[in-house]
Amino acid sequence: MNKFVFVTGGVCSGLGKAVATAAIGSLIESAGVPVAMIKCDPYINLDAANMNPSQNGEVYVTEDGGETDLDLGTYSRFTSFSPLREHSITMGQIYNDVIKNERVGRYNGRTVQVIPHITDEIKRRIFCAASRSSAEIVLVEIGGTVGDIESIPFLEAVRQLIRELGRPNAISVHLTLVPVLAWGEMKTKPTQHAVKKMQEIGIQPDILLCRAETPLDSSLRNKIALFCNVETGAVFTTGDVEKTIYELPVAFHKQGLDSKILSKLGYTDKKCNVRAWASFLGKLNNPAKKVRIGLVSKKNFQEDCYKSVGAALLHAAVTGHNAELDMVKLDAESLEKERNLGHIFSGLQGVIVPDVPGQRGFLGLLAAVRFARERGIPFLGINFGMQLMAIEAARNLLKWEDADSTEFVHSTAYPVISLPEEQAGLAAAGSDKLGAGEVVLERDSALRGIYGADKITERHRSKYAFDRKYTAGMISAGLIPAGTALDGQIEAFEWASHPWGIGVQYHPEFASRPSKPHPLFSAFIGAALRHE
Repeated sequence: MNKFVFVTGGVCSGLGKAVATAAIGSLIESAGVPVAMIKCDPYINLDAANMNPSQNGEVYVTEDGGETDLDLGTYSRFTSFSPLREHSITMGQIYNDVIKNERVGRYNGRTVQVIPHITDEIKRRIFCAASRSSAEIVLVEIGGTVGDIESIPFLEAVRQLIRELGRPNAISVHLTLVPVLAWGEMKTKPTQHAVKKMQEIGIQPDILLCRAETPLDSSLRNKIALFCNVETGAVFTTGDVEKTIYELPVAFHKQGLDSKILSKLGYTDKKCNVRAWASFLGKLNNPAKKVRIGLVSKKNFQEDCYKSVGAALLHAAVTGHNAELDMVKLDAESLEKERNLGHIFSGLQGVIVPDVPGQRGFLGLLAAVRFARERGIPFLGINFGMQLMAIEAARNLLKWEDADSTEFVHSTAYPVISLPEEQAGLAAAGSDKLGAGEVVLERDSALRGIYGADKITERHRSKYAFDRKYTAGMISAGLIPAGTALDGQIEAFEWASHPWGIGVQYHPEFASRPSKPHPLFSAFIGAALRHE
């Protein structure tokens, strides 16, 4: 039977539940206990597919094609766990399934209510996701904050599960805030109120994780333990990191959080090993060199918009090349107004254009691609970044001045990028290519050398594709197809006369981990380090 760790949050959002959950998972896994992780989100959306990245961060794509919250990407980067669609549970999915069940009569005419029907569906989904994994311990993060009306059904389901499973098969870890007032005094009252809210629901936290600027001293921990009805040794600090979230597993291990959790779950003979994390932090804090990469996207974009891209660059720099990463944000809309891009790109050793949705900043993105091509700057394009390579070559090398994507200009004379249905002469709306798919690499391509394989499997999230009828024109302009999907669509381009310029239709960033950087990102950082 699976054992469960339920992670909840109090006081306010944004305290780092996902990172804390992932760090705990990595520590448990380091003790030789397989883990799985589930994210329960209280929003009514069915998934993250249509959610604005500027508000909710990137959409993380699972191997089976799930479009999920970015927290699942955090889980995968901290552990060897590979989340699937079922590991992301939203309230929209719950209500959708319960209403469908009611419509077909599966409740035998009974009145459908939050308890038991909604909570039973939540528990069913958690058990199904847990049982289909090979994990012994399943960590379940409940999104939102205790006291939010949206989270109540999830918290009620957690209460029932802890009661049904009993200790030591299910425990509660509650993350709260211990703020510091202007004159330096740390206040425990917000934590006390957050725990009382949990107790009102019927959940007594077993462990408290207190977000604070500095470690809690023994007197504060004793006070919190007394007023929150937990053991003194079950109050821990999760502080602000200095450089990276990957500091958390070591910090938790030093406090004994991992051994406390394992003990409460009945694993008294297991010991955690943080050598791998200590090694990564050692390289991070003692780099041999520095690499400066420009990431081009929309104005004022948040780091969460390209969380996996930033993480993959960091993994490649630190683990792959023992280098410090300096990632510079470049605003595509500002590039549209610049006549001389030299001063903006000055000092950059590489340029990356990720998947940038929408037409805003389009000309600035094209200008960045052209500048990197003409100046020989190492370049990596992802999804739309690859499509821009084709449009830029068509406009500036083949002189097809109105070459475009039908996503933006449907009447263009040169629809270099379009829906596969449009390329086939059909009027049907396009459907996304989602999840893992095979890509065959050209024998003499740079990609073939980077992967060391003829065929690879990578995750996709795309609707538009390069139209193969323009392939000959691209080749004549020096844009060489380097990879092809099984359906014949071109999946990668390389600049022929260029030190290092590659664009891929798929998303390699989702498969990168600190101890195992993705080979494409490692090759890109290596090329950037060689660039003067």
